[in-house]
Amino acid sequence: MEEEDESVLIAENSTTNGHINGESSQFSFTVFLDRVGEVILSVNSTGLSWIPADCPIDDNSSCIGRLCHAESAAEIKFSDVYATELADWGAVRQLTKCCFLHQDSEMYLFVVHAMQRTKTKASFWHLVEYTFGHRDQLVCQMIVNNIKLYLAKQIGRPKSLLVFVNPKSGKGNGQNIWGVVAPIFSRAKVRAQVTVTERAGHAFDLVSSMSNRELISYDGIVAVGGDGLFNEILNGLLSSRFKTEFPPVPPEFMASPGEDPSTSVPIPNEINAGTEDGVCRTADEDVEFSFPHEWFRFGLIPAGSTDAIVICTTGARDPITSALHIVLGKRIGLDIAQVVKWKATMDSDFEPSVHYTASFAGYGFYGDVITESEKYRWMGPKRYDFAGTKAFLRHRSYEAEISYLDVKSKKTHLGLTEDNSDGATEACQSQKRKIEHVICRANCEVCNTPNTGMVKSKWLRTRGHFLSVGAAVISCRNERAPDGLVADAHLSDGLLHLILIKNCSHALYLWHLTHLARKGGSPLDFKFVEHHKTPAFAFTSFGKEGVWNLDGEILRAHKLSAQVFRGLVSLFANGPEV
Repeated sequence: MEEEDESVLIAENSTTNGHINGESSQFSFTVFLDRVGEVILSVNSTGLSWIPADCPIDDNSSCIGRLCHAESAAEIKFSDVYATELADWGAVRQLTKCCFLHQDSEMYLFVVHAMQRTKTKASFWHLVEYTFGHRDQLVCQMIVNNIKLYLAKQIGRPKSLLVFVNPKSGKGNGQNIWGVVAPIFSRAKVRAQVTVTERAGHAFDLVSSMSNRELISYDGIVAVGGDGLFNEILNGLLSSRFKTEFPPVPPEFMASPGEDPSTSVPIPNEINAGTEDGVCRTADEDVEFSFPHEWFRFGLIPAGSTDAIVICTTGARDPITSALHIVLGKRIGLDIAQVVKWKATMDSDFEPSVHYTASFAGYGFYGDVITESEKYRWMGPKRYDFAGTKAFLRHRSYEAEISYLDVKSKKTHLGLTEDNSDGATEACQSQKRKIEHVICRANCEVCNTPNTGMVKSKWLRTRGHFLSVGAAVISCRNERAPDGLVADAHLSDGLLHLILIKNCSHALYLWHLTHLARKGGSPLDFKFVEHHKTPAFAFTSFGKEGVWNLDGEILRAHKLSAQVFRGLVSLFANGPEV
């Protein structure tokens, strides 16, 4: 009883001295911590910490029990705490004099819910719960109330989210995965409006048809699925609201033979030229939804086949980690590429169709894989391996012309090329140089640097037979390509990575793919590979209509152009951690 009276007295003194009004620097209580015992719990504006009440941390006692007890001292930042709550009267396990024995005590309980980084890989976060107890319920209530006051001051945490769950993503575990992470949102007092999609395009239709007034009643949209669902929601948001000019194209892009190219298609004066005064207007005249938005964010909880966007933005393909990024209110900017399908001839009455992608657009091999995989959806994620093997053995090349805007920055294989040769006749020795793979993460120096020193120059062109044409917005790391297509790609630097694989032998292409599939490989350092960093490019295929893979969606196009918008949207993510 003396210990109980002492701790209550501390609480009373803290109250009378103004230490518990949410404005002071610190207050302390003597409480019990489950599996540890009696501790002195301190709470201040940055977080909470505790030390064993009966064992100062500088005690050099040789008692095994006391040393183990001293190691139970800990500190948690409020930036890592997502909820706290009162619990019912219950048991708290306490260490006795010997650390191998426990005894239970009954008292009132409260729980602090937080995240903790794994020791082996910091990007993986897991849930931790700290159960504290005290025999006075008012003390528990007092501590919980003040922790909640501090948590309410954490900036950027969502209160209301629109959630789409794809039940058929990946191995069909979308609903089960949401069931696992839903309690995290409930504890954090985040209201989730959940829709389970019933068909392809369901999320697109709902998001595109929402009024801006309805949309801004949420703090963001969460996709429980793969990159395809995220792409669908992204296009639903941007297609009806983001108003900007088409990507720039070279003068000859739409010209028919003998036609003056200057009359073909209007060309924006500058890259990323938006609507007047640089503000992207909304479809709803009464409410404006600007891009990039000040607070509205996307969230992505992985349940797909590759989940490249999640891996690049959180560093982990883990639903719990992604859910914690969301409820803790993390934010990171993400480039978005606008892809426009043009009519093949000037006589066509086809109107250009606009699409958006956050990770990758691929033609040739990539288009063949996605087209072939549609025949084997019943196989689940394994269909990509099967379709990829068939596309590799088929080894088809495609004649195309690619124009890209040159910028004055460090690039690989920069220069004008007119390629009509077979890549198989070229040397295949990869360049012997050490490559430093710098992974983009929160507060990245490159992404935070303003657009200076990167000046638009001129259109460069390459034409030939290609096994594949790829445009990567991000590195696209996944389990099949641990470093991604471009290991040092950034999340928000305003550049696309144009990767052109010229026609070569089976053996050379397999060598390239082998480098792509291993960590520390150099898939871009072959003579039959061109790699250009560019803000915009244009593509023309010769022969039958080509197939593009846009984040897992099929787009058939003879003529296509693309431009990237720097940091157009934000994600509930913090980037990979070391």
